[in-house]
Amino acid sequence: MAVQYLGLKEISGSLIALDHVSGVAYDEVARIKLSDGTVRTGRVVEIEGERAVLQVFEGTNSLSLENTRTTFTGRPMEMPLSEDILGRVFSGAGKPIDGLGEICAEKYADINGRPLNPVSRSYPRNYINTGISSIDALMTLIRGQKLPIFSGSGLSHNKLAVQIVRQAKIADETGSDFAVVFAAMGAKNDVADYFRRSFEESGVLSKVVMFLNLSDDPIIERILTPRCALTAAEYLAFEKNMHILVVLTDMTSYGEALREFSSSKGEIPARKGYPGYLYSDLASLYERAGLTEGSEGSVTQIPILTMPNDDITHPMPDLTGYITEGQIVLDRSLEQKGIYPPVSVLPSLSRLMKDGIGEGYTRADHSDCANQLFAAYAKVQDARSLASVIGEDELSPLDKAYMRFGELFEKYFLDQGFDEDRTIEQTLDLGWTILSALPRSALDRVNDRLLDEKYDPEALRRLEETGVIDLG
Repeated sequence: MAVQYLGLKEISGSLIALDHVSGVAYDEVARIKLSDGTVRTGRVVEIEGERAVLQVFEGTNSLSLENTRTTFTGRPMEMPLSEDILGRVFSGAGKPIDGLGEICAEKYADINGRPLNPVSRSYPRNYINTGISSIDALMTLIRGQKLPIFSGSGLSHNKLAVQIVRQAKIADETGSDFAVVFAAMGAKNDVADYFRRSFEESGVLSKVVMFLNLSDDPIIERILTPRCALTAAEYLAFEKNMHILVVLTDMTSYGEALREFSSSKGEIPARKGYPGYLYSDLASLYERAGLTEGSEGSVTQIPILTMPNDDITHPMPDLTGYITEGQIVLDRSLEQKGIYPPVSVLPSLSRLMKDGIGEGYTRADHSDCANQLFAAYAKVQDARSLASVIGEDELSPLDKAYMRFGELFEKYFLDQGFDEDRTIEQTLDLGWTILSALPRSALDRVNDRLLDEKYDPEALRRLEETGVIDLG
């Protein structure tokens, strides 16, 4: 029979404290019964001897120090799981909010997950096609990878997230075993409605598991949201052998909730007020991506972070960059030019890209095309810097060619419609076509045999004749 504790020692914000408690564990769930009979849920967040501190999910309003009754369940927070979660919409704490009833559970799983044995991990191979040229060609998303998007306030990261969810697919199978787990944290009501409506209208909701934590929901729920999402992803990937793409937005909202929660516990703050354990806390989420031996499935993560004041050295993007395998950086100046998606090519990279592209995965010339595009675009920045000093008319013919290449690259390669889904072949062919705007001698990252096959200055003229490109 469970022991029931009568009364509370202290109430502080969303935290309550009980004294003379024994036999409880960190992260254990408790049922808190109010004097009017209503029941709330709490989670043990701190234990000091016989003193236990609990975070109350629904808040501490109307709680009484004398009449509150607390019962510990002896279990951590668990989520019901079955294949029925596909196509469903949940709150940030894993409760169904789509009006379709409770999940008929095949099993219950601890949302905190279990650490993966590094020895059992398989090296990520093969790629996920997003249909977005800048990502697929230059910072390819590999199955089992964690590749964050660093954005700024007001940039089109929500739009990009929706497009990735709508278009993402695996390359060498039919796609029947591919699904997306989408988690929004601290989202405003109109943004949450936009996500939900976009997935319904595009017909992909049946292959999406949605977790929506709104900005007016309790912060403890925001801390649980990515854990619930990753628990669902791990179940589908490692027990149902599906390839799962997890999109987490906005991880900065998660970090701010963690900072507020840490402050309420009276912990000593570290950089910019964040708790000193922010790195290990983020790692406990990001490291739940990957592939394991004995399972055909995979968990791939795209966390999205908004950088306060566009500061990439802020603790959230800074620590995320240490843990993850690359980053996609969105650029405000490209957004102001009307370019979508505004991917800043030079600071973006995918560290696992080299092992998941090429012959047998994408195309044999993928690596050469990507290297040459990177190198040429880097020289575009040099030419633009020089033109700002001496004027564009004083540039050498080669620098003017780089300036022209930069305009074509941004206008026709980086920029693509929200509804435009490019195959990897279309993306690479377009890359070679735009590279042909440069003199052949300038393409120094590609061997002559490949240049003989791909270099075609007339291709630009043909595209202009068909109205695809305007050379001015």
